[in-house]
Amino acid sequence: MSSKRHSAHHPKDAGCAVLRTNAAPTPPEKSPPELILILSLILLFSQASAHPQCLDFEPPFKPHWHLEFCTQYEEFGCCDQKADNMIAERYWDIIEQLETAGHDLCEDMLKEIMCQECSPYAAHLYDAEDPHTPIRDLPGLCHSYCSDFHAKCRHVLRYLTVNQLLLDTSDRDVSTFCSIADLPDQDYCYPNVLKSTDLNSNLGQVVEDPKGCLQLCLTEVANGLRNPVLMLHSGDETHRMFIAEQLGFVWVYLRDGSRLEQPFLDLSGEVMTTPWLGDERGFLGMAFHPKYWDNGRFFIYYSIQINGKVEKIRISEMKVSENNMNVADPLSERVILEIEEPAANHNGGQLLFGRDGYLYIFTGDGGKAGDPFGKYGNAQNKSSMLGKVLRIDVDGSGHGGKQYRIPPDNPFLDDPDAYPEVFAYGVRNMWRCSVDRGDQVSRYGKGRIFCGDVGQNRYEEIDIIEKGGNYGWRAKEGFECYDIKLCHNSSLNDILPIFAYSHHVGKSVTGGYVYRGCESPNLNGLYIFGDFMSGRLMALEEDKSSGIWKERSVCMGDATTCSFPGLINHHHKFIISFAEDEAGELYFLATSYPSATSPSGTVFKFMDPSRRAPPGKCRQKPLPVKVRGKKFPFIPRERTVLDTNEKPTRPPPRKYKPSPKPPVSGSQRRPTTTAASVTTMAAAAKPKGKPPPTKPIGRNKPTSWKKTKIQKNDKDAQIKKKTVSKKTKEASQKAAGVKAVRGKAKPRTNQRVSENLNMKQSSNSLINRINSQRNKQQKEAAATPQTSEKTHPTVSNQTKTNLKIKNTKQQKPTQV
Repeated sequence: MSSKRHSAHHPKDAGCAVLRTNAAPTPPEKSPPELILILSLILLFSQASAHPQCLDFEPPFKPHWHLEFCTQYEEFGCCDQKADNMIAERYWDIIEQLETAGHDLCEDMLKEIMCQECSPYAAHLYDAEDPHTPIRDLPGLCHSYCSDFHAKCRHVLRYLTVNQLLLDTSDRDVSTFCSIADLPDQDYCYPNVLKSTDLNSNLGQVVEDPKGCLQLCLTEVANGLRNPVLMLHSGDETHRMFIAEQLGFVWVYLRDGSRLEQPFLDLSGEVMTTPWLGDERGFLGMAFHPKYWDNGRFFIYYSIQINGKVEKIRISEMKVSENNMNVADPLSERVILEIEEPAANHNGGQLLFGRDGYLYIFTGDGGKAGDPFGKYGNAQNKSSMLGKVLRIDVDGSGHGGKQYRIPPDNPFLDDPDAYPEVFAYGVRNMWRCSVDRGDQVSRYGKGRIFCGDVGQNRYEEIDIIEKGGNYGWRAKEGFECYDIKLCHNSSLNDILPIFAYSHHVGKSVTGGYVYRGCESPNLNGLYIFGDFMSGRLMALEEDKSSGIWKERSVCMGDATTCSFPGLINHHHKFIISFAEDEAGELYFLATSYPSATSPSGTVFKFMDPSRRAPPGKCRQKPLPVKVRGKKFPFIPRERTVLDTNEKPTRPPPRKYKPSPKPPVSGSQRRPTTTAASVTTMAAAAKPKGKPPPTKPIGRNKPTSWKKTKIQKNDKDAQIKKKTVSKKTKEASQKAAGVKAVRGKAKPRTNQRVSENLNMKQSSNSLINRINSQRNKQQKEAAATPQTSEKTHPTVSNQTKTNLKIKNTKQQKPTQV
């Protein structure tokens, strides 16, 4: 046996796994009244425990290292090595007890059933993905397999569950038991789930619908925002997010999702904007200096109006307050550049720092239609700053009173007809650009700048910015000619977009990001963007051998794909901007009403429902944030898929009321069952959200389940229990409303509500008394020290974590 145990990697110091673990029956040591009371409090006031799928209903993953026990799931499943060790620990504890009791070990079936916690479809097997059904103690077993299990191994059930309904029905007939254990969807019950090619052929790949559309899910991150135009991080390892509203407010959001009461920046008195639908003026851009942690500098881009007539865009530098890291210094603004705008639209607005440390500024062509300014338009005119990508050095002052310097390698320094700030030209109205972080391993693509350029009448395009590049406008729109004369000019020498789409798909592109995060590894390398008008999400994938980018259609996952808590499969129509957090995870900002005064903006985070990174791999250690003033906790507003999915995966188990005294076979005995305890289990099997039963609940004193040869321990335990002081015993009975009677328990009185309050108030003092009593018992006991137990109750079943059950003196689970 020891060789088998070592082969399963049986650690001594294993902690509590995220998987729900069921406690096997323990030797008949009597529980102190205080312990019974504490367990009662836990069951009354605690939430449901973790379910069998990894990391609370999130998608499965590929483990870092191989699994040594549930090896069939080492390529792809829901267990890392720690969870695998925990299952192995429980397995060998059960095997030891089966040997002691003289039972058939049923090793193969026991291992198969226990390892379903590692299955990538564990949430389906245990009905954990549906709030209308209770979480199962056992995975869903197909009827033929269940019948075989019942015939050969039903004696193992008592070591896997304390759910009395399962135990009682297993003693009566196989049909009733297997009707409860089975799943209506035969594709997901075990072992059919292993045989379905539809389920297993693309494990770990992004889910595609029949039309080839990538099904992604979302989580809601922030809401109630007024046209949120951007979200960015400060790069200072605090993992704060700064969300800017078009009105001129910038808000700080902490890692826990809460928002600070005081805005980071309030320029609402300076920024020019209106409540008109689709008005493009306002607070449009922001960028933190690469050394923000050291110098506290950041840069902003917004619309202003001078003397009620002249409209301009302004780029300024500001600093954070010296006394509060979450507030900007309102007196620190230093204007760097102002450019006059001839029309109200096409204002650009993107600011970003490249890998070279220079500030990039993206301006629009000046507005109106067709860039009608001058012979060639502003975009093709290098002596205009409109319709350009500008690059400046903000770490010094230049000639002529400029608040910046010109980088020495800017491409048009020697052109007398060009502004030296111009880095690229021929753009119409680039709305949202981003810098590629590069592949996490190879660093491929690092530093590339992607932009979405809004089209005129026919096409929207995605460009990669190159030094000195001409992006074609107004000669071209997308790949097609717009101005015939300019288009056929041999000196045009324009750079073609990597992708363009027609106005049948969307009419206003919103540039995005190349995903380089950790949590959704299947998305790595995809450039994800969208369209403001159509609300469509899209993705591009690069063929590295040819350099060609191909479209990958993106859509929201269906009700099955996104059927996990917290996930949604819908979003607002108007996609304003995309964002990337400090860890590289991807978000987008959208609104249902595109007005600068409408608080209908929401921030969504992308999530791949088919695969995630192994637990712990993406763990971050943010620096502390000193908060002054109030915080507003995040309260989600969007309905999740589980909220809207009214149909359960299976109906709740039918009400089954066994006789008060189940049959006893041989010398083995089980806890007796009262009508009240049956009522409690029936209520627990009902869908969540209903109130608990109001009638009194009976409580049974555990009885022995071991063979006669170990009943001596039972007598010893009873003697020890009698030594409890009369005062302690009376106090416990008064709090719990229970009078202990040998072999029988009386139901509590109708004072249940007030007693529960008293029980809750006295829980802390009782815990201290239990700890002192346990220490005393441990000193008196000659046996080896027990492994600590931690109870994880669930709503639907009374499940208890028990990692090691080797000792002869341990506490038996108390049923409620």
